[in-house]
Amino acid sequence: MSGAEAPDAVDGRRPLWVVPHEVPAIVPLPLRSTEPRWVGVYRWAAVGGDLLSAMLGVSIALLTRFGYHVGGGYLIMSSLLPLAWVGSVALSKGYDPRYFGAGPDEFRSLLRSGVGLTAAVAMTSYVTKTEIARGFVVLAIPVMVGSALFLRYALRKDLHRHRVRGRCMHRVLVVGRNGPAATLCEHLESRPTDGFRVVATCRPRGDGHQNGPLQLEELDEPDILAAADRHAVDVVAISTDPELVGQSLRRLSWALEQRGIELIVSPGIIEVAGPRISVRPVAGLSLLHLERPSVSGGPHLMKAVFDRIVALGFIVVLAPLLIGLALAVKVTSPGPVLFRQQRVGRAGVEFTMLKFRSMYSDAEQRLGDLFALSDGNGVIFKMRDDPRMTPFGRWIRRFSLDELPQLFNVLLGDMSLVGPRPPLSEEVALYAADDSRRMLVKPGITGLWQVSGRSDLSWDESVRLDLRYVDNWSMTLDLLILWKTVRAVIYGAGAY
Repeated sequence: MSGAEAPDAVDGRRPLWVVPHEVPAIVPLPLRSTEPRWVGVYRWAAVGGDLLSAMLGVSIALLTRFGYHVGGGYLIMSSLLPLAWVGSVALSKGYDPRYFGAGPDEFRSLLRSGVGLTAAVAMTSYVTKTEIARGFVVLAIPVMVGSALFLRYALRKDLHRHRVRGRCMHRVLVVGRNGPAATLCEHLESRPTDGFRVVATCRPRGDGHQNGPLQLEELDEPDILAAADRHAVDVVAISTDPELVGQSLRRLSWALEQRGIELIVSPGIIEVAGPRISVRPVAGLSLLHLERPSVSGGPHLMKAVFDRIVALGFIVVLAPLLIGLALAVKVTSPGPVLFRQQRVGRAGVEFTMLKFRSMYSDAEQRLGDLFALSDGNGVIFKMRDDPRMTPFGRWIRRFSLDELPQLFNVLLGDMSLVGPRPPLSEEVALYAADDSRRMLVKPGITGLWQVSGRSDLSWDESVRLDLRYVDNWSMTLDLLILWKTVRAVIYGAGAY
């Protein structure tokens, strides 16, 4: 851009960011198609998977309910239901590229679609006075949703494998001062599976270079659009900066829209998920509203009921395994079958946590001699080769079978299926002010800590994951964690 003063300069000073004014918003420019090829492949694969799931659900429901004697009406409905399912997922933004491979919204859209399709079928049946067998609907749609979730999960894991290798990524231009831009770059690239690769940073005029964490090409580029075009980016990410707001940011969004480039703005809020954030228009301003986290009330009542029902179901189904493990613990080493330990629960209330004993009966007395050898994170004591552990105890810990008695803690209401790790009172005494926020909810048998590395995590990482869970709890997140727990238990990563 030329060195002439920009039209919106104030008091003879150049604005921090120069957004071109030569391109009026009313003059349409040809949109360039910036949607990467992999987005189209993923979308069509998702549509194909949803159609396959719908046909599977319909086929199973027809064969189960009617056998090989299916009426013409059900054949027509069975032909339309897969199309209705794909349309429902599309309306729930299940094919929106923003959610491909990142966050729970992709799975949440499938669950919403299942509920919506069930309601639509029921309403259509009522309005048209058509008798639809309840057994058909009750079987078809749950199978449809379950298989769609499984196929979408498999598709997402395949995308993650490509992203770890550096493929299927969004090219990002980060705009901001050195400090905020470096922080935004670090967060965007901290998880390659989210699909963001920062290819350049654009800094304001006069913002001196510094030896910070930015290891990319640092552009002292006054024209954001020129930088975006030069690096063929898919996304422009604005870091928190009071200078690039208002009309300048609005004009920038118009110009990027004409180029088919996505604009994202970081509000500077960390570890807060989408359900708690909403944008409210007030007096012409778009205000970011941060909802209070849900730690009580109706949703948590539903969580408590869900926990108890599932825990009771697991206890009934796993009764033979529980009895077998109890006998094995008793036979392989002297001492009680169950290990009882006082832990701190919600609101600082202590309770007795149950586990199958995996150590020799004198383990607590020998603990003091082993503190110097801890492999833990400075607060939690852990040893990879703990000499106090029995051979059988080492095996049940490998697959987290020692924690199965905690299902009774869930049944009694002391714990939840999903939540922060239940701490010892000595650990709580070392908590910083932020750490105690973990006790706003019940501790869980599993949680983000369990599915993200367990004992291999540092203390700060463990706290960060627990606080993220407290701040962003939802039933969808609980279900996602329960699903991931199965994989974590099978692989046994971080379990010792």
